[in-house]
Amino acid sequence: MENKIKLFAISNQMTERSLDFIEKDLKLDLGRDFDPEKDKDEEFYPQFEHAIRIEAREMSVHYELFYCLEVSIRKLIREKLTAELGEDWWQKADIPEHIKKNVNENIQREIDSAFTQRADHEIDYTTFGELGEIVRKNWSHLGDIFNSQKAFNRVMNSLNLLRGPIAHCSPLAADEIVRLKLTVADWFRLME
Repeated sequence: MENKIKLFAISNQMTERSLDFIEKDLKLDLGRDFDPEKDKDEEFYPQFEHAIRIEAREMSVHYELFYCLEVSIRKLIREKLTAELGEDWWQKADIPEHIKKNVNENIQREIDSAFTQRADHEIDYTTFGELGEIVRKNWSHLGDIFNSQKAFNRVMNSLNLLRGPIAHCSPLAADEIVRLKLTVADWFRLME
């Protein structure tokens, strides 16, 4: 029995080492060293109520999901319109003037604040709702990605409503967590 335990331990170490190399080579994080407390600000974080910290940890999962979704939608639009219209697609595409104005104001606000600019692309300064508008206005270029414009509109409207509590630090109700997962699944189904 002792030999089996030793073999198990050695096998486990070899597996862990192999996974270390895979993570390094492929620049992946397989979450094997997950410690939710390791990146916390030790000066300020402990000063918040325990219940708020628990809620933040629970909401972080939904924030990460929405972050990935929103960034991937921006990338999808930028890449498709670049392929269709060229590198200067922002000037050539049908971008409503109020969106361009908002983007320019957001860029200028960052410049005036002396903060590091968040991005090099105008689309990264749009709101989530504006992304839907850009797709609708440029459906002739983007519509072949999605299987239904009506479904696209429904999914984007739902996502925009679900984004509110996530982006504005309010907890999601249990029903809304389910709705978020279903709506993200709907998003991917739009592109099948």
